Amino acid sequence: MKILSIGECMAEMSPQNEAGTFHLGFAGDTFNTAWYLRRINPDISVSYFTGLGTDTISDQLRAVIKDAGINDQYGVQVPDRTVGLYLISLDNGERSFSYWRGESAARRLASDPSALKRAIEEHDLIYFSGITLAILDADGRQTLLSALHEGRDAGKTIAFDPNLRPRLWSDTETMLKVTMAGAHASDIVLPSFEDEATWFDDANPEATAQRYLSAGARTVVVKNGADEIYYHTPEERGTVSVPPIAKIVDTTAAGDSFNAAIIAGLSDGISLPKSIAAACKLSGAVVQARGALVPVSQTDFSV
Repeated sequence: MKILSIGECMAEMSPQNEAGTFHLGFAGDTFNTAWYLRRINPDISVSYFTGLGTDTISDQLRAVIKDAGINDQYGVQVPDRTVGLYLISLDNGERSFSYWRGESAARRLASDPSALKRAIEEHDLIYFSGITLAILDADGRQTLLSALHEGRDAGKTIAFDPNLRPRLWSDTETMLKVTMAGAHASDIVLPSFEDEATWFDDANPEATAQRYLSAGARTVVVKNGADEIYYHTPEERGTVSVPPIAKIVDTTAAGDSFNAAIIAGLSDGISLPKSIAAACKLSGAVVQARGALVPVSQTDFSV
């Protein structure tokens, strides 16, 4: 199976032990998922579709993508743009973020409809997120959603994590409307119940799943922190327990790595309950280390 992940990868400035010293890294929700896919199954073909500038930091990001074993031959080049940036601040171990993404080339990733269409045509499963939709303008969103609908009609599998981030949207109504439009283009939806309950007023994970099924999804897996994972497919529905974790160090990319394991399981023909158990194991390993990209292995994925 050939997998295409679409979205934004940003430069990350994380504080070091010495005051005023930061480490430059790169991370972003859909990139994190692509990165973990390659870590847990190096045999999977993974491509990343984004927008990149022509400056030095864009070249550095491209090198990071290549070094991860991810195909960087898709996407668009935007000469007058660069890589978005975020800065991590720590206060007694609690993380907060400051963002600079106004000049991000990824905001123009849908500016070449033919490149987007070609990339989708050449892959079997296409993965995107609510953040992917949020960074685009209205025309870009429509271009992306139209391309995804065409791909789905042609037999491609479309996977979507709503990843609700209200600060990226002009208003809540637009966020909710576009999120459901994203679900309407998707076969698989991978929401997080805490966010869904907050913004859609869902009473329980089953309500979250039913809303996305009603929008046209066929499979919904509702992440729910340390509580049971609820899943619903045309063939079955049920829950999977989350193993307890002794010490959570950093929850960054917990959902991204979980999604990677679900997609890898589908690629390998593993049943959904077993894939969810593997996803819990992988995300459990990720939250016990600091940072978005944790050096996990296939062992952390197997059940």
